Amino acid sequence: MNMPGRIGEIAGRFAVIFCLLFVLFQGRFALRSGLLYGEEDEQLKGFELVYALPEQVPFGEGERFVFAIQYGLIYAGDATLEIRNIAIIDSMPSYHIISTARTNRAFDIVFKVRDRVESFMDYENLFSLRFEKHLREGKFKRDEKVRFDQRRHVAHYRDKTLPIPPNTQDFLSALYYVRTLPIEVGQAITMANHSGGKNYPIYVKVLGKERVTVPAGTFDCLVIEPVLQTSSIFEHKGKLTIWLTDDSLKMPVLMRSKVVVGAFEAVLKEYATSKEPPRILMRKTGEPDEE
Repeated sequence: MNMPGRIGEIAGRFAVIFCLLFVLFQGRFALRSGLLYGEEDEQLKGFELVYALPEQVPFGEGERFVFAIQYGLIYAGDATLEIRNIAIIDSMPSYHIISTARTNRAFDIVFKVRDRVESFMDYENLFSLRFEKHLREGKFKRDEKVRFDQRRHVAHYRDKTLPIPPNTQDFLSALYYVRTLPIEVGQAITMANHSGGKNYPIYVKVLGKERVTVPAGTFDCLVIEPVLQTSSIFEHKGKLTIWLTDDSLKMPVLMRSKVVVGAFEAVLKEYATSKEPPRILMRKTGEPDEE
């Protein structure tokens, strides 16, 4: 394959990674096998495994992020993350989260991407109620819908029903869930996840703190990394690193995924926060968490 074609293919695959956030290309990636079977994994050594509880919901209707997707100095396209509205799913209010990725006109020539992923996250319990992905990448096309019955712990597909763990997230709602947690450097946060007909735990390592500058501004950030095993173009060497603002909003401002040659980045170029104030969650005693 010639270099323009290779770059175009990699760009398209990275766009999918961005849309699905913690998932890798077309949902065909899994966590390291040691983690799937409860064995100690090298990547988690030195980190404190934590099952954290939500503390504050910093997002709401109207929040929107616009990212530029870059490969080195090459601008490949744009991606967005937004909470479009509060939707009703099975009589329950939910955050309607939408992520899109599209290559620009120049990249359309070598590999056209028009992806849209949607998640409906329960307003009160902050788990996924429904997940959809509509992928258009070159000649590849895939549509998938799954409804999560969190009371009966099952996932309903068009042609099958599968068991899921309690409080299951999809790969899009997972990022928003992390934003509600009181995370600290040195922790590895664990949560339940379901994707592509399979249940995978997600381990999110909190690596450290950094100040980064992107087109949208300069931000003090927490650096996190989901523990995933990769394949395809990443050849078991890829990793996705995300920079969240080190404040109450925990906005994603930078995402970086290393590939065989170089790295792709999704850099925040503009954003709008919700007009709704952060929602302090209640403790079991009925008392709100301290700010």
